[in-house]
Parts: sequence; structure tokens; C-alpha cells
Amino acid sequence: MSQQEVNVLSSDLSMRMESRAIPEPGVHEVLVAVKSVGICGSDIHYWSHGRIGPYVVESDLVLGHEASGEVVGVGSMVSRLKVGDRVALEPGVPCGDFSGCVQCREGRYNLCPDVKFFATPPIDGAFAQFVTLPEDFAHVLPGSMTFDEGALMEPLSVGVWAARKSSIDASSNVLVAGCGPVGLLTAMVARASGAMSVVLFDVNGNRREAAADLGFVAVDPSDLGNGSVTPDVFIDCSGNESAIATGIAVIAPAGTVVLVGMAPHSIVGLPVDQIQGKELWVTGTFRYANTYPTAISLVERGLIDVASVVSAHYPLEDAEAALAHSQSHPADLKVIVTIS
Repeated sequence: MSQQEVNVLSSDLSMRMESRAIPEPGVHEVLVAVKSVGICGSDIHYWSHGRIGPYVVESDLVLGHEASGEVVGVGSMVSRLKVGDRVALEPGVPCGDFSGCVQCREGRYNLCPDVKFFATPPIDGAFAQFVTLPEDFAHVLPGSMTFDEGALMEPLSVGVWAARKSSIDASSNVLVAGCGPVGLLTAMVARASGAMSVVLFDVNGNRREAAADLGFVAVDPSDLGNGSVTPDVFIDCSGNESAIATGIAVIAPAGTVVLVGMAPHSIVGLPVDQIQGKELWVTGTFRYANTYPTAISLVERGLIDVASVVSAHYPLEDAEAALAHSQSHPADLKVIVTIS
């Protein structure tokens, strides 16, 4: 078989199935038969609006960057992976020029200015039967993990990176804004990291119920102003200006604020008086680096149940319905596209 089926987003934001040639792996690459792809908010945003910040859908684009699959071909210089390996795909590939790229050399490859990230225009993603990827970015899954769980190593990595940036340990009291998939997975990482307490808040009652079902305390933001919650770590997974202000208002002096959620605008207001008056540490995150082994280990050891956030499945040909799922099922969490 030399052809494959892919689901393509056009510049007019319609979607269609299309036959394309199966890509050939380069000398350091593997060819992966894609099995599971998670729907991310960024996929929905490209489909709905055609852009995220400077990244614009100007020509055909294949969406999907939360992916797993099986290695079915290897390049001539591949040494670590073999045909038949089940892998989670890390979708952001940096330039890897350790002599010329400071970010790659210093291990911050997520900040490489030339990173190529699945489903970020003009780079195609994983709504396809086959993709190629450098072997260093295909991470072997243990036999106990499913392809769905493998696909969710991408959003779980976001949570792992946020926890690292906030230095969560056994003395940490953590507050997370947003009870969507990223917020819940971040809270799971905080709990698995031994945090003393983890509390989430969200205006959506259904989402709070989902968090409670996973064993978390989840409250309405209006319930935070009475002094009952005084975190030393606040992680915003909502991108909402009001939520950020709420978290900063209740965080303890010398606390750490980590901004994970994508704001709808490039500029949001911050309560500088509180940041200065409480000497808060405020940092952002941009994707992640060197997180997949940790994410896989957390799931393999039973410390995190990523499958608990999966709400629905759709086949590849119904990827557009998968993108629209949240419109009719706003309480659902993670939707998975399965590919045969």
C-alpha cells in the first residue's frame, strides 16, 4: 500500500478526506501507523477560527498533535526503535543544531525558534493513517498502556512541565484554575508529586463535578475569597484574566504563579500591586521539554489515570464531528479520534 487516508482542514475551514502518499522515513526517522489522536483546544480553534495568534491556516492543514501509534518502518540510521514498537509521539521537533541554537544546546528545545510542531501551520499533524518522526521523539509505551493513554502523554506533559516550573513537593498547597483536561491532568501531576493539598476552581459546575469524581476538591471561584484556601502554588490552566486575578489574590506571599492556559488575547491585565506586594514568582510555560519519560512512568506506575478524562471516540473520517463534540456535550472532557 503506497497511499493513505488523511483528514484535511482547508483554508475555508471545511474538512475532507483525501488520499496522499505514505511518507518515507528519513535515515533517523520512523514511520508510525497512527492509532489514537486526542482532540486539543488548539485543534478546535484552528477549525473554528482559522488561526491562533500568528499561526494562520492559509492552505490545507492536517490537524491533531496528541498522538500514539505503532512503528511500521525505520530509517537506515535508527538504532533505538524497531518495527512493532508501540509509541507516544512527541509532536514538537526542534532544529537540533547544538552549535548554533542556544535553546537546543541548553536543553530548552521547546523554545527553539525553528521547532516544527504537529498541526501548527504549515506543519501537518496526525489526523492521518501514517506519519514520520525522528526516533528521539517517539517514546516506547509499556505493554500495560493503551494507545489512548499514549496519545494523552502530550497533554499530560503539559501538566508535568507546569509542576516542574512550580517546584511542587510534599509541602506544596496547590491551586489550579480550570477543570478541563489540562487542568485535571495538571492537578493529577501535582497530587502524584506529593503535594499537601490540591484544589481546583472553575465557573462550570459540570467540570467541577468531573474534578470531584476524580477525587479533587473543586470550588466555584466565588468561594475562594474567605481565606479557606491559601496556596503557595497557583497554576492557571484557563487563560482567563479573571481566573488569573482570583488565583493571585489568594496565593500566599512568596508563592509561585505558573501561567499555562492560552489567553484569548495577547495581553491580559495582571494585579502588579499584589505581585510586588507579596513578592510572587510569575512564569509562563510554552509546551514542554524532556517530559515524556516522566509522563509515561507516572501512568505505568498507576499514579495517574489519564484514561479517566476520555469521554468519547470518533473514527478518522468523522474528525470534524469530534471537533464539534464539545458544542453539544460541554460537560465532556477529552475526545479521541481512532485510526485503523
